[in-house]
Amino acid sequence: MGKVLSLVVLCCLLVVGNLVFAQVMSSGSYSIQSDSLNFGGGLSSSTNYIQESTFGEIATGPGESSSYKLKAGYQQMHEVYLAISAAADVTLSPSIDGTTGGTADGSTSVTVTTDNSTGYALYIKASSSPALVSGANSFADYIPAGANPDFTFSVAASAAEFAFSPEGSNIVQEYLDNGVGCNIGALETPDSCWNTLSTSNELISQSALPNHPSGTQTTLKFRAESGSSNSQPAGTYTATTTLTAVAL
Repeated sequence: MGKVLSLVVLCCLLVVGNLVFAQVMSSGSYSIQSDSLNFGGGLSSSTNYIQESTFGEIATGPGESSSYKLKAGYQQMHEVYLAISAAADVTLSPSIDGTTGGTADGSTSVTVTTDNSTGYALYIKASSSPALVSGANSFADYIPAGANPDFTFSVAASAAEFAFSPEGSNIVQEYLDNGVGCNIGALETPDSCWNTLSTSNELISQSALPNHPSGTQTTLKFRAESGSSNSQPAGTYTATTTLTAVAL
């Protein structure tokens, strides 16, 4: 009877930025985050400066005490909105027979939404190395053959390895391809460009523009494989990942 391996990826989320959820007025068709009473102002710039001004406001500027922080006035009030949707935990399937080997796959998605004028960046990292573990046993972190992610996932018959691949409209160049290799071209071939899941933040998605209110979805695909001549101990193998969204 074969040894059954159950494989699970746990996803944690982290947002680096200022979240703004309040609004001063709204209806079924609009919402106004902040209001301002003034009579003028404008935007001016040159090669070495950018200036935006308003006239007529009083009691403007930042203020704080031990119990509050206040940013008053049009020039002070705006805060960057940055949000990331909850990523579901992933159970890779099918279960792998530890004696005969096999491949298990799973995926989850997150959506990053921001009104930041210079966009956002999305990172992923693992909580441990190797990432996919069961007690003292583990799948090795996948190592690409070269400097770039592998276009095709490939594991030796005597090995057991775990990798990930991101997909989405804002995926960084490293994970784009030309149909045969990664970090070249502008294609996004499904189930390609596999990389190691390390304990350092890996940039996977980035945009220089705001995307509020629709946001941008990124799909994360995970794959584990035990080779046909590898004997992998039975158990429930778990990888914990952290996804971090940053306002640029």
